[in-house]
Amino acid sequence: MALSMLQRKPDSGLGNVRSSPAAPTRNIDWVLLLGQGALTVVGCFVVFSATRGRTDDPYEYVTRQVIFAIAAALAMVIVMAIDYEWLKNRARALYILTVIVLAGLAVVNQVGGGQTVLAIELGPIQLQPAEFAKFTVLLAICAFLSEERTDTVSYPRFLGSLIIVGIPAILIIAQPDLGTASVIIAMAMGVLLVAGAKVRYILTVSLLSLATVGAAFISNLVNEYQLRRVQVFFDEDNPALSDLTFQVNNALRAVGTGGLFGKGWGNGPLTNSSDIPVLWSDFPFAAVGEQFGLVGCGVLLFLFAVVLMRIWRIAHLSRDLLGTYLCAGVFTMLLWQVFQNIAMTLKIMPVTGLPMPFISYGGSGLITWFALLGLVQSVHMRRMR
Repeated sequence: MALSMLQRKPDSGLGNVRSSPAAPTRNIDWVLLLGQGALTVVGCFVVFSATRGRTDDPYEYVTRQVIFAIAAALAMVIVMAIDYEWLKNRARALYILTVIVLAGLAVVNQVGGGQTVLAIELGPIQLQPAEFAKFTVLLAICAFLSEERTDTVSYPRFLGSLIIVGIPAILIIAQPDLGTASVIIAMAMGVLLVAGAKVRYILTVSLLSLATVGAAFISNLVNEYQLRRVQVFFDEDNPALSDLTFQVNNALRAVGTGGLFGKGWGNGPLTNSSDIPVLWSDFPFAAVGEQFGLVGCGVLLFLFAVVLMRIWRIAHLSRDLLGTYLCAGVFTMLLWQVFQNIAMTLKIMPVTGLPMPFISYGGSGLITWFALLGLVQSVHMRRMR
């Protein structure tokens, strides 16, 4: 009996399942999984609170959000089950498909008589290609940079990276969707920095990004509503922008009047009324601040910090440069998008309509973020192979 005990393979920790310590299923980062799960649950509560009085059915939006979460979890499981090296080999095809779809939307917007189209309608489902571009562009730039196994990024590689990121970014700006474009550009800078790009290269990316946005405004690629959103940040006292000023000021007031513990879930005079349009998508942090106070905001930021720290840890544990670059890109995108959403609520940054990951209402964004963290989990699950 003693001999049989010594010959027994190690237990997986999930019952009497025998597997190698390097088996992917034994290396799931449960802290990261629980962190994103907690954020998604918080998001469902925020969506319900912010939308229950906006339609005849108080459960309409939250029911959709729960369905989105189930679809997102399925997408994450699929990505986790696939070796990220397999995805690397198909990055070019996914990237080309993304550019074709984005270009198609740009053509539709140009010939559509001024009507802006940001999503593809498939029956009751609306898919936003700009959101899914975060996943495919990240794969493409990381696959490209990982082919050169050096501690620095050569100038040809830097130019190639600019082209890979620049084409979809310009197409997304032309939609117009400045927020999502800024996330993709921030991702590129994060990956390039980790890959060893020189500081002047990063500054070049920043200057080119600002020049591209400026050119979009000058050439009228950005519609009037997007332009007014940026104008209100610099000219708040302009009477012509009073409707947007009212929206932003109420979002800030909601956070400020929440106090330490908030006014209670569903009891926010500002966030449970129509004073902040599209609250459930653009300004969910205002709902958290008014209804749960400083403590609620602190808990939300703590959950994001846990997720970010786990991604950072996995980047260090990665078996190769590709895995490290993928984690760096996801880390940068998440950090920038959370900062931008909170900053525009607090009037620190212009309003771009960029949603808060896992919290804001929307299926395309939720599925994309679950898929991105599934990619991070794939890196962690195969770090010992």
